[in-house]
Amino acid sequence: MNNRYFKLCGMAALVVAASSAVCLAQDNPLVSKLFSDHMVLQREMPVPVWGTAKPGTKVTVKFAQQEKTGEADKDGKWLLRLDALKVSAEPAEMIITSATGNTPLKIADVLVGDVWLCSGQSNMEWGMKQFKTEEDVAKADFPKIRQTRFGNGWVVCSPQTAGDFSATSFYFGRRIFQETGVPIGLLYDAVGATTIERWIPMEGFNASMELKEDEIKRVAEFHKNLAAKFPELAAWLETAKTSMAADKTFPHIPIMPTFENVGYSQLFAELTRPLIPFALKGMIWYQGEANGIEGDIYMHKMIALITGLRNVWAQGDFPVYFVQLPQFRESNNNPEGGDLWATGRMAQFKSLKIPKTGMAVTIDFGEAGNTHPENKFDTGNRLALWALAKDYGRKDLTYSGPLYKGMKVEGNKIRISFDYVGKGLMVGTKTGKDPAREVTGGRLKTFAIAAKDGSAPTGLKWFWAEAVIDGDTVVVSCPEVQQPVAVHYAYSSNPEGCNLYNKDGLPASPFRTEM
Repeated sequence: MNNRYFKLCGMAALVVAASSAVCLAQDNPLVSKLFSDHMVLQREMPVPVWGTAKPGTKVTVKFAQQEKTGEADKDGKWLLRLDALKVSAEPAEMIITSATGNTPLKIADVLVGDVWLCSGQSNMEWGMKQFKTEEDVAKADFPKIRQTRFGNGWVVCSPQTAGDFSATSFYFGRRIFQETGVPIGLLYDAVGATTIERWIPMEGFNASMELKEDEIKRVAEFHKNLAAKFPELAAWLETAKTSMAADKTFPHIPIMPTFENVGYSQLFAELTRPLIPFALKGMIWYQGEANGIEGDIYMHKMIALITGLRNVWAQGDFPVYFVQLPQFRESNNNPEGGDLWATGRMAQFKSLKIPKTGMAVTIDFGEAGNTHPENKFDTGNRLALWALAKDYGRKDLTYSGPLYKGMKVEGNKIRISFDYVGKGLMVGTKTGKDPAREVTGGRLKTFAIAAKDGSAPTGLKWFWAEAVIDGDTVVVSCPEVQQPVAVHYAYSSNPEGCNLYNKDGLPASPFRTEM
């Protein structure tokens, strides 16, 4: 983790600590720093408002013709909830007072719309000014779109401020606002070069048997190699196995470098938990580069992340839309594939089994030597398509590219069927931010087909294949394979030339039929 993150957390902690001391001393209510000028509150659901005050102090919040009163508990914490609010693009004022009669706290220019949590690593973190977005920044006069970075004050989107908006979330929010007119709040919660483990609530980790088993295996391997240096891990392993079998909370792991590098729940505890229970519409997530080679265990981490966040937020199964990793590194000429990020993409694909999730496929505009592809326009827009279709009633939208559904062996060929065919399948090509276009007479690329081979390490021998669109399916074959059993599509870290789209202009996700 970089020094900038630690400085940010340290400064925020000092400010909050100092403010708390002053306000508690004066009996004034201190509201969470999330509640500040220019904020966006979530519509159509109860809105929690919270903070600290001297124990026993009565706190009143006035907003939108409502007046609610709560009382600080013995620890000086107070929380109350406004009734569900109607959408409003008209600036309003929130007033917070205490029974002591001291100066009211006034929060100005408050809108009511939809708030989206925007989390992940650097491809969510990086701002517009870090990409080639000068033209869009110059036109970014969107006063109904606001962003807060870790809850440290809300900023209104304008040509002067848009450069500091997360690029992925800016394009996501802009698309939704332009199509709905609903004010959008972007709750920025992202840090570059971070693994998913750091964002997973311990509640999510403790609910996952797969992650517990994975952690025990990892610690066991570490202990085997360095038993003399860390003898306390032997006792921990036995306790962990017993706790897991009894479905109890996982015991704290003794200090060890490998665990410290993983840091389960660290960023959740420091950055995300202070945002809870701010009312949300949903979440967008762009992460995976730091876990891209892990395979299926990443799917279990996604399950732990999403179900854990939903549980601790206690707001039901809010929607979560995530980005599948784009191309990266050199092209792989091995038809079997499976290198680097290929397995990570499959784990992300499988994560779609989590209820109320969606995946933006970006396999058509990655950059071989760059983990931060320039095209965040399509990234944000493809995330927005899921939200518009699922959460804003746009029934007319095709919101996903083709996703592998099933296969059928037909003699020496395999027929592949898909979900999200839309207006039909096509061989497509895409340049920059321009819409994908159909290549008349074009040939599908990066399909591979396998036959059984007992001498191969996996029991399968792979060949590059011919693939032909047949209606809403793709038929795959190879002259060297007379009894095919499996198919791969774009199953490598950089599947150069992959070109299967639907006619709505959205790319097919890479897949392997073995799943």
